[in-house]
Amino acid sequence: FVKWWKERYPAHQVAKSNPILQRLRSIKEQHELELMQQACNITEKGFRRLLGFVKPGVMEYEIEAELLHEFVRNRSKGFAYGPIIASGKNANVLHYVENNQPCNAGDLILLDVAAEYANYSSDLSRTIPVSGRYSERQKEVYNAVLRVKKEATKMLVPGTLWKQYHIEVGKIMTFELLGLGLIDKADVQNENPDWPAYKKYFMHGTSHHLGLDTHDYGLLAEPMKANMVFTVEPGIYIQQEGFGIRLEDNVVVQESGEPFNLMRNIPIEVEEIESLMNG
Repeated sequence: FVKWWKERYPAHQVAKSNPILQRLRSIKEQHELELMQQACNITEKGFRRLLGFVKPGVMEYEIEAELLHEFVRNRSKGFAYGPIIASGKNANVLHYVENNQPCNAGDLILLDVAAEYANYSSDLSRTIPVSGRYSERQKEVYNAVLRVKKEATKMLVPGTLWKQYHIEVGKIMTFELLGLGLIDKADVQNENPDWPAYKKYFMHGTSHHLGLDTHDYGLLAEPMKANMVFTVEPGIYIQQEGFGIRLEDNVVVQESGEPFNLMRNIPIEVEEIESLMNG
């Protein structure tokens, strides 16, 4: 098409629209934020429904069906992306989509599931216990992930550089993995700078742009600006222990102060999840 256009209209210049679209989609207008908040609110309803539904023996696809029901009855068209409902060792497959295994007593279920609304995406991750209570080890790892998430969130402010943000999150994750006994000081001292020791257990990025697409098209080479919307999703995946934990919220960068959490009302603390599952 470009070749045809240049031949037919040689006096006119042709330029890529990518830079314009990238800038437009990076920074959200107020009405866009309102639609994204609604998507997150619908996601919350689906997640709360699950906390009263999950029990040993339930199939992963039954959980998927419960979520879809709740999303659609609240005027969503459905999932914002292919749902991940990964019980037990399946959580160590980052983009597990089969959703066809039973959920066994004592296991965790990693849920990466969220609703769309009016073409805007939300993106939630939670990890819940099939039996309604976390083991001490599961709780220990869970709270380590939660601490990383909380510290990472604080860094999503105007002026933060994308690359430096991920470096700093890596340092926080390294500290937590040392505390869990998953890596030791020798691992850190001898690590490959291009693949730090922490990446054995946390091998994906911490954040991405969110908007019309779940992995939205946005600026990464410039400092963060107000009204950009990011996910915050650290995880720890321990194949030798048969489980993985990821926690994820969606936040809006503010002009000043910490970002605004669009998923602030969705249960995330161990005690609240256990209480709701056993209420």
